[in-house]
Amino acid sequence: MRVLKVAAAVAVTLAAGLASRTQAAQKFISIATGGTGGAYFPIGAGLADLINHKLTGYNASAEVTAASKVNCINVNDGKSDLALVLGDTLAYGYEGDKLGGFNKPLPNLRAIANIYPNIIQIVARKDSGITRLADLKGKKVSVGAPGSGTEINARQILAAAGLSYADFARTDYLSFSESADEMKNRTIDATLISSGLPNPGIMDIATSQDIVIVPVEAAVQQKLSKEHPFFVASTIPANTYRDQPKAVETVAVPNFLITRAGLDDQTVYEITKVMFGNLDRLVQAHAAAKGIHLESAVTGLPVPLHPGAARFYREMKILK
Repeated sequence: MRVLKVAAAVAVTLAAGLASRTQAAQKFISIATGGTGGAYFPIGAGLADLINHKLTGYNASAEVTAASKVNCINVNDGKSDLALVLGDTLAYGYEGDKLGGFNKPLPNLRAIANIYPNIIQIVARKDSGITRLADLKGKKVSVGAPGSGTEINARQILAAAGLSYADFARTDYLSFSESADEMKNRTIDATLISSGLPNPGIMDIATSQDIVIVPVEAAVQQKLSKEHPFFVASTIPANTYRDQPKAVETVAVPNFLITRAGLDDQTVYEITKVMFGNLDRLVQAHAAAKGIHLESAVTGLPVPLHPGAARFYREMKILK
């Protein structure tokens, strides 16, 4: 009987040791995204799923965050391994530009890929009477989560249109999903959202009430691109949302997948390779991933490219 007990104890000890070694061998990868109402979170979750199922020895997870600004800080400080961020916020963070809310440079930021453009989408309740940017005066407007790339873009777009938060009856700093809820509850008149197309929050709003997608006029586009070159002219195609029969002119800012300088080259190489080898899976996660193309992966990088990603691009003849 004692022999059986000893054998059982040994077996338990061996199993525990094996489990411990397996866990120790796993490489944990945290992916900072954004709120659940935008494209960042589903794409980040899709990338985590790819890493976990297509690569060996990884345990990846997507984190809900306040998006670009927080993501840059957390990656730079080693609190997150990867992140999705807006290109303008990324540039501000790397340079330590106070315009973007950064008091010091973030030198550890490295690019993995230019992924897809974030389309500026300004949506208003139809019964608010808002049809153009000037109509936002005196209205209750959500401008994005505090410290997010969306909120920074809101300030820039409003300034180009000759507006500021002081012109609003009330300024709310809400995430995409919070903005959608407040629009449905009719406690705000409009919200500015920077995301891929279509945005789930706007689709949700449109199921409960009539909406208007407010254009960013040509004069505002020109002023924006002159003052902030990362803004590019873009279009929200007709019928992207319910009762939107015509295309709407707006602007866009590219998004980037980033990492920290200290993440080892092999890990970044494998993640870059598995992402571009399975883009169809990311498109299933969110339609915005249709904008991810290998050919444009190293276009307009505002920070240095990580060597692990560069290795993959050289193999694919994207870099020499």
